Amino acid sequence: MMTTPASAPPSRLSLYLDLIRWDRPAGWLLLLWPTLSALWIASDGWPGWHLLAVFVLGTILMRSAGCCVNDVADREFDKHVKRTAQRPVTRGAVSAKEALGLGAGLALLAFGLVLSTNAPTILLSFAALAVAILYPYAKRVVAMPQAVLGVAFSFGIPMAFAAAQGGTEWSLAAINAAVPLTAWALLLANLFWVLAYDTEYAMVDRDDDIRIGIKTSALTLGRFDVAAVMAFYLVYLASWTWLSLRLGLGRWFLLGVVAALAQVAWHYLLIRDRSRDGCFKAFRQNHWLGFAVFAGTVLDLALR
Repeated sequence: MMTTPASAPPSRLSLYLDLIRWDRPAGWLLLLWPTLSALWIASDGWPGWHLLAVFVLGTILMRSAGCCVNDVADREFDKHVKRTAQRPVTRGAVSAKEALGLGAGLALLAFGLVLSTNAPTILLSFAALAVAILYPYAKRVVAMPQAVLGVAFSFGIPMAFAAAQGGTEWSLAAINAAVPLTAWALLLANLFWVLAYDTEYAMVDRDDDIRIGIKTSALTLGRFDVAAVMAFYLVYLASWTWLSLRLGLGRWFLLGVVAALAQVAWHYLLIRDRSRDGCFKAFRQNHWLGFAVFAGTVLDLALR
């Protein structure tokens, strides 16, 4: 009688790729579009291949490093959530020490890219790293940890301004000179977009999160979750649009905003009944909303 051979265990490479969500690029695209929008605005158009490569590759590397830290921090919680129970660290296929080592290596590669920019950008990168490490643990104590994620996912905005507008001094004054208040306001505006899409994400795991006792915006907002998500989207688009117009963008940029608003309406249809599939689809497709704003920015600056 012939027996079916056991399937070979996954290679270390495939486990690492699974750990950093290589097959799910939506995560790093959500970071990328606002960062590139800021880079184009700060550069008043095409930023050059060097800065484009630094921010695209740096975004991918830091999101991947963040996944490693997040999965180690959440490994005990993730065991009780159907969507995350099979993550490599959670199921024991990759040790916590191994995951943290990979995350540190990826973060060092990203830091190597930052070193090719300038002093203000390098200084800001330390703050960005601190917030990224803090986020996974915020879920234990903060009622809406998505706000912490919003800061982490928006820190590429001031870094893009610093990289594009230069500076050689290692000081707070140099950062202030390279990063105008409007750039920090863009970070705050983008935070509301993160609140919108990560609340959709939290709505997927609402039942599991109640059972295991972690804090999320979906639980904090309760029955007002859908209304709050729509309000977050509108605050984001209204404030980002106002700030971008103050920075000199015009009608072609507004076309991108209109496309983003159309997607907000579609997202309402996806999440209004709070189904897991609808909320997860809304989250996964959110990067197209960011792309619409970015495309409008690029088009407007190119057609001046």
